[in-house]
Amino acid sequence: MTNAEIVSKLWNLCNVLRDDGITYHQYVTELTYILFLKMAKETGSEKNIPEDYRWDALKSKEGMELKRFYEELLRELGENCSGRVQEIYQGARSNIEEPANLKKIITNIDELDWYSAKEEGLGNLYEGLLEKNANEKKSGAGQYFTPRVLIDVMTELTAPQPGERCNDPACGTFGFMIAADRYVKEHTNDWMDLTEEEAAFEQKEAFTGAELVHETHRLALMNAMLHDIEGKIYLCDTLSNQGKVMHGFDVVLTNPPFGTKKGGERANRDDFTYQTSNKQLYFLQHIYRSLKADGKARAAVVLPDNVLFADGEGERIRADLMDKCNLHTILRLPTGIFYAQGVKTNVLFFTRGTTEQNNTKEVWFYDLRTNMPSFGKTNPLKYDHFKDFITAYTAEDRYAVKNERWNVFTRAELGNTLDKGLIRDDSVLDYEDLPDPIESGEECIAQLDEAVDLLKSVVKELKSLESAEV
Repeated sequence: MTNAEIVSKLWNLCNVLRDDGITYHQYVTELTYILFLKMAKETGSEKNIPEDYRWDALKSKEGMELKRFYEELLRELGENCSGRVQEIYQGARSNIEEPANLKKIITNIDELDWYSAKEEGLGNLYEGLLEKNANEKKSGAGQYFTPRVLIDVMTELTAPQPGERCNDPACGTFGFMIAADRYVKEHTNDWMDLTEEEAAFEQKEAFTGAELVHETHRLALMNAMLHDIEGKIYLCDTLSNQGKVMHGFDVVLTNPPFGTKKGGERANRDDFTYQTSNKQLYFLQHIYRSLKADGKARAAVVLPDNVLFADGEGERIRADLMDKCNLHTILRLPTGIFYAQGVKTNVLFFTRGTTEQNNTKEVWFYDLRTNMPSFGKTNPLKYDHFKDFITAYTAEDRYAVKNERWNVFTRAELGNTLDKGLIRDDSVLDYEDLPDPIESGEECIAQLDEAVDLLKSVVKELKSLESAEV
């Protein structure tokens, strides 16, 4: 049985819980509680779980005894354990009311083909479950999930290296950092030759993040653990003063949440020059300030169109970004790839400079939005769609790239806006067939004059006929 088949089987178990009023997102959280215990047994890592609350104890219970034991287990692991176990179960509570439903889920999980799952990787299995949840519109989890292919492209182009500190200040289920860890391992030929200290850094310090939503934070912890990542994942609001601890990074990869602060209140970071209620502009300010000022620290960030043209504080934050960083590339993304249809987004790629002024001289734009197919669940975004962009981005001489989607503007040409780089949309208008507006206006006036003259002649003729009859 493949991981995809196991994910499908796990997902179908959600039907068991409908009568209990369990939502899709609650179901994935509930599965996390139970899967953790089973995976700990399968991987021989139960040492951090008290013996009385391990998998075999859970599956041996029936009926109301099972329900009471399960609730006791959640409380015990969240209050009296330590490390990742406590983090995952902290504040955990079950939404399953019917003991028979709980028993059916435990039994089905126990009977899965865990040998095959371990062969393919338990982390990959769990990521598949999270992706399934994100793609189910009723789950409401799409806001926490960036398309895997976009994560991979952003990671590939920022190219994190061994020894670098990577961060996602709005990490959701930790997908960007898992991709960064995977990239480092796949592109380090002598990985096994790392010293004990270097290997420990990669596992415990290299990949970190922050997540505001408690249940999503729990999923991120589980995802990191299954990928053998022990870096700190803060449960906090990055836009509050708690976020001040996240700084000095070599790489930032992120897709911050869209929207404004609830009620329009301003975020309360007291270390920012520019105050705004726009979450994306605030996150952008946090991100470029969290990078090391060494001329090498870099970021790739998904941001909506309003960040490119918002006036007031938005204009000042863009100027500050281009002063402190080299904002070298903006990828205009197609619509339909995120949970909210019609949301227009971009990826901003920038490198922190060693000085505080004039680091951006020019910005390259790649338009992957105009004249593109409609993307969605039935037509997902694929790596092939990014190939021409990757070619242009990585070219030694960007000016030599011949592609109408690829354009450059100097900072002087950009002025106060970054809302540039979109090409002609042939699906809307055939520009070459459009008449000249001035010539068209003059022609209309001439036609009206002719019509007036004709009416005058008709009136004159009618009057002549009336006179003749009299």
